[in-house]
Amino acid sequence: MTTQPAEADSPIADVAPLTPDAVPVGKPLAWPLVDRDGTLLLDAGSVLVGESERNFLFQHFAPHRGDVQRPDASPEAAESADTPDAATAARDMHLNIGALMGLRRQMGASGAPMQPCRLIGFAPNEMFFVTAPYIDGRPIGVTPGENVEIVAIASQAVYRFVCTVDAISQSPLDYLVLSKPANIRRLRERRSIRVRAQFPVRYGIGEEGSGYDGVALARGISSLGLSVSAAWAVGKVGERLRIAFRLRSGEADTPIETSAIIRNVQTEPGENAHATLGLELDRLTPAEQMAMKVYVFDRQDDVLYWTGSMR
Repeated sequence: MTTQPAEADSPIADVAPLTPDAVPVGKPLAWPLVDRDGTLLLDAGSVLVGESERNFLFQHFAPHRGDVQRPDASPEAAESADTPDAATAARDMHLNIGALMGLRRQMGASGAPMQPCRLIGFAPNEMFFVTAPYIDGRPIGVTPGENVEIVAIASQAVYRFVCTVDAISQSPLDYLVLSKPANIRRLRERRSIRVRAQFPVRYGIGEEGSGYDGVALARGISSLGLSVSAAWAVGKVGERLRIAFRLRSGEADTPIETSAIIRNVQTEPGENAHATLGLELDRLTPAEQMAMKVYVFDRQDDVLYWTGSMR
């Protein structure tokens, strides 16, 4: 459980990974723990309740002190899944009215998350009409003449392209008029799949409360769920957990903090056996849903299994 942290030690100059002996069991951590790429594993004040949790932590991650700045702490750039296709035209994407899109400003927004919007119409010259994305309750701050980057989810594929904002309208609703798409890239063919994953997932026991009690390892991800490995069975089928993790895909880095339903639990035999939990994420925001889908589609070459027919 998360309690008040003990008095912090003096910052250390050595930035090598910690050893298990340096991470206490049964008392609050005096500093946060991060993985080799700087991803947060446990907050300061978190408590590892047993040797099995500490063994799990060092088996799957490379814990470092999070209060020490390291030159290699920036996340590794994810391998781009884009495949250029100069012959692709707007009509070739087969986008339908209502298609989910992600939009972000191209200038000065490198690495910013995509903001969700939807396609609401076409013009004969292949211009698009899309709902205005909102940030904190306000329409995204774009201006006519500005370029925006789009990720569009079609029936069979995901596409990335660039448009110019031609006009902004507030009637009968807030929407953008976008130029004919340019630099169209097909990301991946779209199917219902679960792909391999390996990133830390912080969890808290129960739906209510603040802070997180431990860290699990994501093993697989679909557009609405996760398969995670944990040091122990952290809950029963039907119970909820609080979870937090980050999805990095290309230049996008999206933090996700939500609750999840435990759909299945499998415990391995043996004294120090791990547990595998299937989690359903049923309370994602539209932006988080977009991040999950793009992450899965970008990694379609690393499929765990298909949940739909293979064509």
